[in-house]
Amino acid sequence: MSTPWQYFKQAALLQEPEQVPVALIVDSPWLPGYAGIDTLDYYLHPDLWMKLNLDLLKRFPDVAWLPGFWVEYGMVVEPSAFGVRMHWHKDRPPSLEPAVTSAEHWAEAPLPNVNEDGLMPLVYQLIRHAEERLQAEGLGIKMVCARGPMVTAGWLMGITELMMGLVHKPALIHKFLDNITTTLIHFLHAQLETLRDPESIMLLDDIVGMVSIAHYEEFVEPYLQRIFGEFDGLIKVYHNDTPCAHLFDAFTRAGFDVFNFTYVSDLLETKKLMGHRVALLGNVPPLDIAVRQPPEVVYEWAKNCLDRAAPGGGLILSVGGGMSPGMPAESIDAMVAAARDWTPPTVPPEEIPPLQLAAKPDNASSRRSRRPRRTGVGH
Repeated sequence: MSTPWQYFKQAALLQEPEQVPVALIVDSPWLPGYAGIDTLDYYLHPDLWMKLNLDLLKRFPDVAWLPGFWVEYGMVVEPSAFGVRMHWHKDRPPSLEPAVTSAEHWAEAPLPNVNEDGLMPLVYQLIRHAEERLQAEGLGIKMVCARGPMVTAGWLMGITELMMGLVHKPALIHKFLDNITTTLIHFLHAQLETLRDPESIMLLDDIVGMVSIAHYEEFVEPYLQRIFGEFDGLIKVYHNDTPCAHLFDAFTRAGFDVFNFTYVSDLLETKKLMGHRVALLGNVPPLDIAVRQPPEVVYEWAKNCLDRAAPGGGLILSVGGGMSPGMPAESIDAMVAAARDWTPPTVPPEEIPPLQLAAKPDNASSRRSRRPRRTGVGH
């Protein structure tokens, strides 16, 4: 019998596995809260970290967890190697402040040593210990991760300064992004070297969704292609859940195999735009449905996703982004049940209408009260 990871690999290669896989991106904004523990304890106690991740495999044996046993400290690992200021919290991942806003500074800054600088060496050490234990239990870590060049640059110099630099100081920004890209490639290689049988990388960068197609082609595409091109033979996953349908066709040139994107983009339309050139990872709304609705509603949304995009292969059922804080186990169960129960529809996917979210209240204060913190995954 195939495992969830084997189903994931088949779908990632645009095949139709026996069962559509369910895969979920899980990091520290969700897992400590789900387990009812202090976020700092999650980071600081390796045995507790290991137990919680092993418990996911036992509680949800039909889910492929991405990346699985992820050694991450919120958003800070990659920026920490460049010297960013970090603030640690007991009830959420750490926050960051831009270190220096000057494009001139970052264009000339020395490359970090990924074996010594910031939190990166702690990542490798914990991966080594985890891999040894998991191998003894017949398991292993299959995927490693890095934040992308744009989101890392934004944390270091500030988003406004970065976006202004694309227009007013393009040569300096190119040099900065080139240096970050080199660092990220070294970081990914260093992680892969700790694993016995690596099969995949994941890159996360939502800031890319904020740029125009012209700026994407000049400032983003070359660096994504460098990163993904470095890891031929591995399955390459890209997470970007900022609404950016204007970039979807261009994304197919970046060199990744699986795209995790926003629930705002219609799943079937996204499949058409990307021309079945990459697999899609989604697309149940993570907050409005997976957190706020009962399991039967989650089930219906998952089934609608399957009916509209699973025929022909290349779909991995997930939420449209990472797991939102507060997503209950019952929502995961509902998605797994939908994938297990699903059979191809008897009508073309184009004839199946998408489900619609309920209209949002017009009151601004109501909207603010419902807005979640965006501290996890690729932000």
